[in-house]
Amino acid sequence: MQRHTQAIWNDDDSEGYEPLLSERNLETVEVDDTDLPDHLTRDSLKLPELSEPELARHYTRLSQMNYGIDSGPYPLGSCTMKYNPKFTEDIASLPSAAVHPDRDEASVQGTLQIYHELQDYLARIGGMDAVTLQPPAGAAGEFAGILIAQAYHEDNGEGEQRSEVIVPTSAHGTNFASAALAGYDVVELPEDDDGRVDLEALSAAAGDSTAALMLTNPNTLGLFERNIEEIATIVHDAGGLMYYDGANLNALLGRARPGDMGFDIMHYNVHKTFATPHGGGGPGAGPVGVSEQLESFLPNPQVRERDGEYELFEPERSIGKVHGAMGNWLVLLKAHAYISRLGGDGLRDASAKAVLNANYLASQIDLKIPFEPFHHEFVASAGDRDAADFAKRMLDYGVHPPTTKWPENVPEALMTEPTEAESKTSLDQLAEAFGAVAADEPSALEDAPKATSAKRIDQTSAAREPQLSWHQLESR
Repeated sequence: MQRHTQAIWNDDDSEGYEPLLSERNLETVEVDDTDLPDHLTRDSLKLPELSEPELARHYTRLSQMNYGIDSGPYPLGSCTMKYNPKFTEDIASLPSAAVHPDRDEASVQGTLQIYHELQDYLARIGGMDAVTLQPPAGAAGEFAGILIAQAYHEDNGEGEQRSEVIVPTSAHGTNFASAALAGYDVVELPEDDDGRVDLEALSAAAGDSTAALMLTNPNTLGLFERNIEEIATIVHDAGGLMYYDGANLNALLGRARPGDMGFDIMHYNVHKTFATPHGGGGPGAGPVGVSEQLESFLPNPQVRERDGEYELFEPERSIGKVHGAMGNWLVLLKAHAYISRLGGDGLRDASAKAVLNANYLASQIDLKIPFEPFHHEFVASAGDRDAADFAKRMLDYGVHPPTTKWPENVPEALMTEPTEAESKTSLDQLAEAFGAVAADEPSALEDAPKATSAKRIDQTSAAREPQLSWHQLESR
């Protein structure tokens, strides 16, 4: 059984502690006079007095105390935390990629061409008629998509009437938040015994007040909604729109398209599906695709080609801007490079391997998996063990644990998505870790992790009262 121990750097007798730069030798530096207003300047400031080797070693040590996708597999269910190729990082770091957003259109024709091509790539992949690249994350894409739906209903004179958005109970929390933020009442939709949309409940919920149904397919359990065409018919007959959450698009690439299933709006998590590392708060990108009837409501500006030149334009009934400039340019550039290199066959192969890897890993672990057949991800149950304890113990065996405690229709859920990037060797390593933890004594789980630089933390306080800078830390 392969094990992994993170680096632990002890400054004194503390446990795994690498001092912050602000805690090292500080030197007071006098600040020269500037033309800035007084309220923006200081007379002096303290800076760490460090040599280059000290600085390099500090950040190297921090990296050795962390677990990342370059360290090993990262099978967080629903998040697609896959390894991302370095060539996209190389492209994004090219000097020619450093384009100021306020440059004249005539001087950034290459940049606009990449935008235009990426709009086309994503539209074809999703079965959409048009795409905006502006939203800077998946949740932002959701919100923009719901605003487009809202504008569409208002344009039809049904803005006040269409006051509800239907969301499955197992949907991502951002679905509920996006709908509520746009001013809609959220109607929760239960699943049937198979873990899919309950058609009777949907028929009862859909009506004159329905603005949209927000749905992920495959869903959070990794299950494909076999009745997706009937679902779309129910929503469309009620006058609502179908919204596709692109979190699980990794399972469909080159094989099925949301537009062909009846979806009118979708967002793409290009930071999950198309190469940019996901997590850590960004940067991300959440382009939104729409069907032809919604194209005129897209955010401003869009890119189009005219007489061999690329230009920006404002759609006729645009909802306005949803992000500065044209979105997160370097993230979009990486997505363009990734799609261009893989091509249609490569994307299709990626989805096949994502599904194969999930099914292989599931076959190698001795835990109950209540819902199947699944695609790119599965949800196992830790049984009589606490899923959070189970996950903490997996860290001691050199792998990152899956998502825990969600979705709630699986007790002590371990939501696992190995992605297409992992080899059989790494999948076997994950399976061994699952097996080792399942065989451990309960006390080993309660005290885990042991081999990491950071041990158990107060996760509630960390989420509710984050210390995002050393200034905050000092002021506690």
